[in-house]
Amino acid sequence: MARLLALDARGELKTAHARLVASAMEVSLRTVWNWVACARREGRLESAAPVRVSVTPDLRARLAVWGGNVAAVHRELVAEAAAAGDTQPVPSLRTLQRAVRQDLTAGERAGLRAGEAARRAYDVYGKRPPMYRNACWEGDHKRLPVRVDVEGQALCPWVTWFIDVATKVIMGVAITPHEPARDAVLASLRAGISTADPYGPCGGLPTVVRVDRGKEFLCRTVSRALGVFAVPVDDLPAYKPYRKGTVESLNNAVEEMFLVSLPGYTRRARPVGAHRPDRAEDLLSFAGFVEALLGWVHWWNTEHRPAGLESGLTPLAAWEADPTPVEEVPVEQLAFFALEDDGRTRKISTNGIRWRSRFYIAPWMVGRAGTRVRLRYLPHYDGQIEVFCADNTDRYLGTAHLAQAATLEQRRELSALRDAQARALKADLKAAERLRRTRYTATTTPAAPRPRRTVTQQQAQEELARGRAVDLAARALPDLIPPREPPPGWARPHPAPRNRTRPPSTENTPDAGNEPATEPATGS
Repeated sequence: MARLLALDARGELKTAHARLVASAMEVSLRTVWNWVACARREGRLESAAPVRVSVTPDLRARLAVWGGNVAAVHRELVAEAAAAGDTQPVPSLRTLQRAVRQDLTAGERAGLRAGEAARRAYDVYGKRPPMYRNACWEGDHKRLPVRVDVEGQALCPWVTWFIDVATKVIMGVAITPHEPARDAVLASLRAGISTADPYGPCGGLPTVVRVDRGKEFLCRTVSRALGVFAVPVDDLPAYKPYRKGTVESLNNAVEEMFLVSLPGYTRRARPVGAHRPDRAEDLLSFAGFVEALLGWVHWWNTEHRPAGLESGLTPLAAWEADPTPVEEVPVEQLAFFALEDDGRTRKISTNGIRWRSRFYIAPWMVGRAGTRVRLRYLPHYDGQIEVFCADNTDRYLGTAHLAQAATLEQRRELSALRDAQARALKADLKAAERLRRTRYTATTTPAAPRPRRTVTQQQAQEELARGRAVDLAARALPDLIPPREPPPGWARPHPAPRNRTRPPSTENTPDAGNEPATEPATGS
């Protein structure tokens, strides 16, 4: 239109010009002349914007309250307008829905309905540039949805692993039957760094380790272990799994490609009303599950061909094809990579080494009683300790084991007793909660709540009396138990003299200094 108006201002506008524009814009010649007339009359070069309803901040807040339900927001607006007697018409439901579709993106609408996780599904993420092997490792914990037999108990184990971003090689794996701690992180890192059997051939020091603010990954022990080799830990923002997408994809792959076929898988589809957990004797043992999972990790590294690798290579083949040099760590430096220092100097006695109120012994201690030593131990494991010379901490003496460890039967009986005590306490707490909480009947009319169970005055007084009898603080009266007589050797305070009108007379007393003065008799 700017070109047509410029031609019209110079008097050069022809029908041929209008016909050429109509052909290019695929409109009629009459439409082009109408555009020129509107531009001459109103001075605008664009079509008039239609007047429509837009999403205001107040409307966004209402949508957030109602979880993105536009119909509920419309009913609320109609009710408020009717209550206030507002004569201005409320936009129709279709108009409001059209405004929401035009002003809010699909991600914003999904976030209003289901939260931040649903909104992220509509985001666009870029890919990081290609990297070389050991340039970056990503680590994570995952609770595996498979129940395994751990000494007679059905538990879901956890896996802690690290994966190389460039080649998709699973570097190190550690499995625990419970929620992992820093010992699992150290064990997995040690398996990933070592190139010796049974961990190799992939290994070496990474340039950076990427984690997502897990307290086990960011503890002082792990930071010191990696800091010795000058390996930084990249602490990613929380609740942003796309920042470490390689290990998150591995977490999904292990469930879809391996765990779903195992007995005890907790997310298996079942018929309606036929939910029955697998019996403990039908489950895999913990050792059998660990062997199966490590076998799948070997298959992933040597046979699987992930989509992100070039030319359909396996992770191991991609690792071997990368010419980047690997910084290996000597075996003697990794021997105590996952150990913590006790921080104290101890002495070997005839009973062994005392640590945490228990004794540890070993055959190499014979003839070394009185030697001053330092201890190192695996976090969260006190079955054995590593002993070093106190004068030279680099001199390794040997391993010491717990002298009196309980048998498997004793540990099972102790665990059963603790479970029984926990169940009894849980039942007591539930009973107390039922007594404490007042339950009310359901109502369909606006009325005062009515308790389900009515208590009589006599029942209330009896329960209050029982409560006072149990309360030892209320029963501890100061005069309930009289004090005992003090021992004869204790010094006693002298009684204060009684008030008299005049001091007692000592005249005509043969020996006033040695005999106590007697009070004169009073007569009528």
